[in-house]
Amino acid sequence: MSASPYTGDVEVGGPADVRELPGLTISKLAVSEMANNAYLLRDTATGDALLIDAAAEPAALMALIGDAPLRTVVTTHGHWDHHRALSDVVLATGANTVAHPADAPDLPVSLDRKVEHGDTVTFGGQTLEVIHLRGHTPGSIALVWRGPGDAGVHVFTGDSLFPGGVGNTQKDAARFASLIDDVEERLFGTLPDETWVYPGHGKDTTLGTERPHLAEWRARGW
Repeated sequence: MSASPYTGDVEVGGPADVRELPGLTISKLAVSEMANNAYLLRDTATGDALLIDAAAEPAALMALIGDAPLRTVVTTHGHWDHHRALSDVVLATGANTVAHPADAPDLPVSLDRKVEHGDTVTFGGQTLEVIHLRGHTPGSIALVWRGPGDAGVHVFTGDSLFPGGVGNTQKDAARFASLIDDVEERLFGTLPDETWVYPGHGKDTTLGTERPHLAEWRARGW
C-alpha cells in the first residue's frame, strides 16, 4: 500500500504517486520540462504492466517500471511531448506499441496495434476501453478502466480533458466543437460523476467536479 492516500499531485523530479485499487496498481510520474504525466498500470495478480505515454526521461520511466513485465505502451496522441521516450522504453522492454491510426504517422516507432473507438486493450487480467476523442489531435484517445465492486471507474484522458476544460484546439472552432462534443457524449454522457480523471499534465479531477462547467466551456470556446 502507498504510505499516504493517493492525491495525484506529482512534481517533476519527485516520486511517483501510487494508488492501490482492487486488482490494479496505478503509479503516476511527472517528467520533462512540459510536466507530462506518465502512468504505469500493473495487474496485481500477474504483475504484468502497461504504460500510458512514454513521454520523456527514459531512465526515470525504466526506474518506475522496475522489474515489472511491461507488455504494452499506449500513446494517447501524437504530440511530441508524449512520446519522446517511447523508442527507448520499447527497445529496453520489448513492449508492444498501441495508438490510434490517425496519429500513427507522428510517432517515432511503428505501431504493433492500431486501436479505434470501442476497442479494448488488455494486460494481465485487466481491460481498458478505448475512447476516441477527436479534436486535440485527430487520433487522441482516452482509456477507461472499470474496477470491480466499489473500485470505481477510472479514465486516462491524455490531453483531451483537464481540470477546468478540454484540451487545446488552437482556437480552431471546428476542432473545439469536435472535441467538446466527443468529451460530452463519450465521457460525460456515459460515465458516472465519481469517475476519476487522470490527465496528460497536471492534477487529477473527477467528472462530477467538471460536469457543471460544460456549458461554460462550450460558451467560451476553449
